[in-house]
Amino acid sequence: MVCYHDAPFYFYKMPFFSTSSLQIYHQQQTKQATMALLDQSFFHYSLLAYYLLGPPTFIALRFFQFPYGKHNRLGWGPTISPPLAWFIMESPSTLLPLILFPFGQHFTNPKALVLMSPYLIHYFHRTFIYPLRIYQRTSQQNTKTTIGFPLILTFNGFLTQALNTYIQARWVSHYKSDYDSDGGLFWWKFFGGLVVFLWGMRINMWADTALLVLKSESGGYKVPRGGWFELVTCPNYFGEIVEWLGWAVMTWSWAGFGFFLYTCSNLVPRACANHKWYLQKFGEDYPKNRKTVIPFFV
Repeated sequence: MVCYHDAPFYFYKMPFFSTSSLQIYHQQQTKQATMALLDQSFFHYSLLAYYLLGPPTFIALRFFQFPYGKHNRLGWGPTISPPLAWFIMESPSTLLPLILFPFGQHFTNPKALVLMSPYLIHYFHRTFIYPLRIYQRTSQQNTKTTIGFPLILTFNGFLTQALNTYIQARWVSHYKSDYDSDGGLFWWKFFGGLVVFLWGMRINMWADTALLVLKSESGGYKVPRGGWFELVTCPNYFGEIVEWLGWAVMTWSWAGFGFFLYTCSNLVPRACANHKWYLQKFGEDYPKNRKTVIPFFV
């Protein structure tokens, strides 16, 4: 039975007002409500899946290393060039927000656009600038990588990044509900987290540059010296962990905190493997007082 009192008042004043018009209206309303419920369920299950993905990732990487970078090896199927692989893996981080934002209820809210900006800045660098720097470094060496980046890992990285970016962008653009109802705390959380984020980004970019320059100059792996490398083996990973801690503060959400936790579950065991690799390769020449990834602790 159609409940006419639920329809807007102007329906009754229209010359074409009829039972069929109200039925169409209610069908449209029901469809919109159903789509909203499905979207909400998909978001919540995606967020849950992201949290559940962290522990097995951490455990797996403690015992097994994906074959790229220092741990590269044959036997993983077709490969592509590392710059292209990094571009493909990181591309969802810059493309998906542009696709998702116009469909969010906060699309025109300046706070949402400001909040998403640090994420986009980081991944613009990671998607376009970082692969270009790798390409330039290999070109300057005038050598081709004997072992490329496994295509299966590229695909895995693409899917993981797509999942994470969907969660972050959808939260910021649609599901975050306290932009204007938090008593002005938004800007305190944003700028506090931004300071942490920019500090981590600076460490990350500095360490990446130092490693690229060192490998370019030496034509291989050497013991990194100076700066944050005197404290930890992987300051690039430490910087990225700090970045996403800042993001968690800025967003003040389960989405942002989940990203921080997954970053730790991925990078901490990877850093442990890198630390072990350096000790095995350089032996007594490698500083024994260096921590792995967190200065003075881990």
